Amino acid sequence: MSVFNCGFLSVKGSVDFNLCCSSEGVLTLTSAVLRGSVDFNLLLFLRGVLTLTSAVPQREGSVDFNSAVPQRMFDLPLLFLRGSVDFNLCCSSEEGSVDFNFCCSSEGVFDFNLCCSSEGVLTRECVSLNVGQAGVQIGNSSWELYCLEHGLQPNGFMSEQSCCSSLDDISFSTFFSETPAGKRVPRGIMVDLEPTVVDQVRTGTYRQLFHPDQLISGKEDAANNYARGHNTVGTAALDRVMDRIRIQTEDCAALQGFLIFHSFGGGTGSGFTSLLMENLGDEYGKKTKIQLAIYPSPRLSTAIVEPYNSILTTHTNMEYSDCAFIMDNEALYDICARNLNVQSPSYASLNRLMAQQVSNITASLRFSGALNVNLTDLQTNLVPFPRIHFPLTSMAPVLPAVKAYHEQLTVADITNAVFQPGSHMVKCDPRRGKYMSCCLLYRGDVVPKQVNAAVASIKAKRTLNFVDWCPTGFKVGITYEPPTVVPGGDLAKVQRAVSMLSNNTAVAEAWNRLNRKFDKMYAKRAFVHWYVGEGMEECEFAEAREDLAALEKDYEEVGGDTLE
Repeated sequence: MSVFNCGFLSVKGSVDFNLCCSSEGVLTLTSAVLRGSVDFNLLLFLRGVLTLTSAVPQREGSVDFNSAVPQRMFDLPLLFLRGSVDFNLCCSSEEGSVDFNFCCSSEGVFDFNLCCSSEGVLTRECVSLNVGQAGVQIGNSSWELYCLEHGLQPNGFMSEQSCCSSLDDISFSTFFSETPAGKRVPRGIMVDLEPTVVDQVRTGTYRQLFHPDQLISGKEDAANNYARGHNTVGTAALDRVMDRIRIQTEDCAALQGFLIFHSFGGGTGSGFTSLLMENLGDEYGKKTKIQLAIYPSPRLSTAIVEPYNSILTTHTNMEYSDCAFIMDNEALYDICARNLNVQSPSYASLNRLMAQQVSNITASLRFSGALNVNLTDLQTNLVPFPRIHFPLTSMAPVLPAVKAYHEQLTVADITNAVFQPGSHMVKCDPRRGKYMSCCLLYRGDVVPKQVNAAVASIKAKRTLNFVDWCPTGFKVGITYEPPTVVPGGDLAKVQRAVSMLSNNTAVAEAWNRLNRKFDKMYAKRAFVHWYVGEGMEECEFAEAREDLAALEKDYEEVGGDTLE
């Protein structure tokens, strides 16, 4: 038995740990695999190293206890499996001391050090930036869903039911800051160059959730013109936005990165986002910057100049964005019509569907689970080369309430469904391309054993084509918190769900479609004068188009002979 004077330690639930010990007898705990679907939070108010020696084999068993929640949290993501170790935790009478009884099921005695390094274990905050009409509306739906998931009322205070449950989720420091009065405030900013959409947030249900300075709007819009958002109108708003971002980041103990929500086709979404990304790159160069963007649809368009805006913003952001998840409205319309039987979905329906996907992607940052995945993990596992950073996204199950009551979908069922072309949120066929990487993010009633079986089944069918230079590995995340749905919405509440993020060469289809549309307009120099009049040079169009042609070529090369 060893006693550690380590401040408060709080463990919730009975847990079996799988530990991997190095040959030198030193264990660095950067992750932990939990067996079963047990909720678990390990909270250490500690700087330094925990050292455990002379662990004695004892009988299996565990003791549940709860203690005060500290001011800082140390997150314990994934460990490799090697032997099963059960341990007991009991709180001593002296405040700040914890008695550890280690019970190992293998033979002999484990001597090792349990090390918590200062980097990578602190809860890492994320700042959300919602830019333009699409970004603000998706953000509004996303924060609505986050509040429901975490038991927050629209004014930012915990509901009575949530207070009684005493949830110790890491969410409130990752996505929310807390005021002395106990109010949770989103770590995020909503900005649009014209006031209409932001005013809807200011007067909407969640108007009390945000600090007034987090809602930024100008007086004139970018008029679907990249150059206005990037050069003229956007430049005037930049300082105010960057000042607010600095205030947000200074409030973070360990900033993980930024989530940027915007559209490729709008003037603010393309132009001002590009300007913002350039400045974020200068001030926060090493922080992860992940885009969640609305991509132009093949047959649906909100502006004639979408191809210009999309190619210009893609070119500008290429060196500043670490990863860009793209979705398009046409694919979302098809999912609503086919899966939800909603033939004429509103933008609110599409936004809530996208918010559900965003929630699934970020759930691992906000809740405890068996295999946690942070922003850096996503970037590391999905982006094989810096320019090849446009993963496809898909989600399953997407069910209406009528069907959900009569269907019990297993982990294998939802895993198979998420690979179907109809589940993807961009109009392209992944079967025509090759996979370079694949990340499966599960949530709800899911355990690693079921996931391993489902992935093994997918591999055995040999229907997925992977590139020759990359093994058929799957990055997996598991979060125990089941999906939540907005009351009165189209989606049904389910016990388990999965989102897939995959880097597939088939996305080059989408770039090829966009490039062809650009070429048809630019051959006649149609609408170019509007951009030149806002300070752009005509040669910038040619540079951007060349960059996108190079991107198509890059995808062709990494996929071998997959693309014609």
